[in-house]
Amino acid sequence: MSHQFNETLIDSHCHLDFPVFDSDRKVILNACQKQSITAIVVPGVCRKNWQRVLTLCKYSKMLYPALGLHPCFIDEHHKGDLQVLAQLCQTEPLTAIGEIGLDFFITSDPVNKKTQEYFFSEQLQVASQYQLPVLIHARKSHAQVIKYLKTYNASSASASSIRGIIHAYSGSYEEAKEYLKLGFKLGFGGAYTYPKATKLRSLVSKLPIEAWVLETDAPDMSPLEQRDQRNSPQNLHEIAQIFMQLFHSEPINAQIIEQLYQNTLDVLTSIR
Repeated sequence: MSHQFNETLIDSHCHLDFPVFDSDRKVILNACQKQSITAIVVPGVCRKNWQRVLTLCKYSKMLYPALGLHPCFIDEHHKGDLQVLAQLCQTEPLTAIGEIGLDFFITSDPVNKKTQEYFFSEQLQVASQYQLPVLIHARKSHAQVIKYLKTYNASSASASSIRGIIHAYSGSYEEAKEYLKLGFKLGFGGAYTYPKATKLRSLVSKLPIEAWVLETDAPDMSPLEQRDQRNSPQNLHEIAQIFMQLFHSEPINAQIIEQLYQNTLDVLTSIR
């Protein structure tokens, strides 16, 4: 996987604000620029780290902030956070609302699930109100997420319908088609680089190229060649190369890479 290429890439999901990057964040950004990674979207996960995300993204023109209340941090969220989020939509150059969603893998508690659904639904309303795309985390909850999106879009004016990215897509082929009908893109990242992920990997050639965007989810979800190490946006090249293999388009096809780049711009319209 040593092949290098010059086509531009966007990391549509990277937690570069996490403290694990504090010692070498500048080095990583410089390396990404040299590798033609032109934009990195940094999602917030709870109110206490929103200002950190915003401050970081002012440091470099290649960083784009998204703010959200992540379902895995549900115990840290308060209803008042939603009002703060709405206020920040008016004062900050947000690229998206995210990371938001439903994670039913981590809990079987109906109260926890209900709370997740409340914050998810409320954040969809914020995204619609301010015409921002969403970055959705969905584990063992695709049916419920699709239901919410369908219900919300059916009850909204077409101008305020919800669009976005299903981050680290892990659902079925049928669920993928439902997301595509709703105007969503699917995040392709480290999980797809492992040969044992046969169901996920089979989706790449079954779905149109327009379905996909690239992401790292750094520092988590390291790709195969970096397994057991901290993930980094620098690994986006390895992820792109695996995508090309699975899409049956090798050697590197500049048109395919350009389409993946354009897919991200189509949904995250503030990146230019």
